Amino acid sequence: MKTIWINDEKEIEKIILECPICFVGVADEKGIPYVLPMNFGYENGEIFLHSAQDGLMVNILKQNNNACITFCSGSKIKYQHAEMACSYRMDSKSVVCQGKIVFEDDFEEKTRALDIIMRTYSGKKFKCGAPSVRNVKIWRMKIEKMTAKAFGQPH
Repeated sequence: MKTIWINDEKEIEKIILECPICFVGVADEKGIPYVLPMNFGYENGEIFLHSAQDGLMVNILKQNNNACITFCSGSKIKYQHAEMACSYRMDSKSVVCQGKIVFEDDFEEKTRALDIIMRTYSGKKFKCGAPSVRNVKIWRMKIEKMTAKAFGQPH
């Protein structure tokens, strides 16, 4: 089985939108990595995330806003020969996005980001109360570099 690079933007977007969570990776000032699973929203080459106003990840990003966000969909075991361990592979697709996280402070932009996050999961438009919008930290990443692969593909 082999790994195939995916270059089609629509297919990459489909992989992202199939995922229930993403994994956000950063490095602190000592270079120690930290990865956190998060809910997300995706629209037009941007990823939107939300969190509490403070926390370890927020503090790290204030010092170094470079981030890597990964998505993985599918994840089924496949094999060519049931008795041959080396023929087993994971049938899945992944997307790796790199860019800089910017914290959004504008009330209208925060509301729009929350709407994008909710639409990503439900396909519906929601209203957000002003206290909720004010109290949430909105993260925005414009994707600077993106790669995608399909794993466990037949030869």
